[in-house]
Amino acid sequence: MIDWDDVRYFLAVARGGSVRAAAGHLGVNHSTVLRRIAQLEKRLGARMFEKLPSGYRVTAAGEEVIELASQMETFSHQLETRVFGRDKSVRGLLRVTLPPFLATHLLMPDLADFARIHPEIEIEIVSTGDVVNLTNREADVAIRIVADRRNLPLNLHGLKGPEMFSGVYMSRDRLAEWQEGERDPIRPIVIGVQGVPDWANEGEVRAAGVPFRTPDAEAQIAAARQGIGMTRLPCFVGDADPLLARVPGVDLNAHATLWLLTQGETRKTERVRLFTEFASRRLAAHASLLAGHSVSTG
Repeated sequence: MIDWDDVRYFLAVARGGSVRAAAGHLGVNHSTVLRRIAQLEKRLGARMFEKLPSGYRVTAAGEEVIELASQMETFSHQLETRVFGRDKSVRGLLRVTLPPFLATHLLMPDLADFARIHPEIEIEIVSTGDVVNLTNREADVAIRIVADRRNLPLNLHGLKGPEMFSGVYMSRDRLAEWQEGERDPIRPIVIGVQGVPDWANEGEVRAAGVPFRTPDAEAQIAAARQGIGMTRLPCFVGDADPLLARVPGVDLNAHATLWLLTQGETRKTERVRLFTEFASRRLAAHASLLAGHSVSTG
């Protein structure tokens, strides 16, 4: 049986004239497109493209496939529109993906409120920073931290949220000891960074010694609470933690922007519309915390 996703990739290359153009349109990497095309050619037993210096040219066999593939695409869109896109019921499954930090340190009270307001919606939270494929319905809504909006896949509908800032934090007690004259070395706590990061020597408290490394974000916070050293955290995490304090003299850094992402006909369903409107309002309400304006640094 032919995989419809393989056909979608074939059409994207045929219409874009290159693997690069298809990858950009579909929001995937170059190798994924090549793999999908290879799978389709193996299934059909024929080459779909000739690779030329100017790009990819559809073969005679490929030309025969284009018409039927376009019909498959049309039928697929009609099915989405009639069965899913026009679903006005607030019942059913809603999959929301977001990074663990956002789920545990910011939005879980809001997600709980939404669940109480709409008890008939079955909510599944996919707490991960990995890219989840909205096109294949692995999730209905993605809340993502985006450093550069140009990296957003073109096939997704994006609703821009607040900017997110980060600062440098250390144990509140350890900072008080340092301010009282205690000058024991304070190590930088880092995740996946080689060497000592620039922020370690920007503030009034300077990091010294070799870094304390951890691959886990929660372990990073726990280490800072224990007074091991200082680390960079999103303001909504560091400012909300009573055991942590900002390192004096370090400017806040514009980390990224939050985006609510949906795909195609999915965003027209009632439960997805209700959630995106709700989440957009709640993110806007958190703008001050996300920007680091919620606490005094004096």
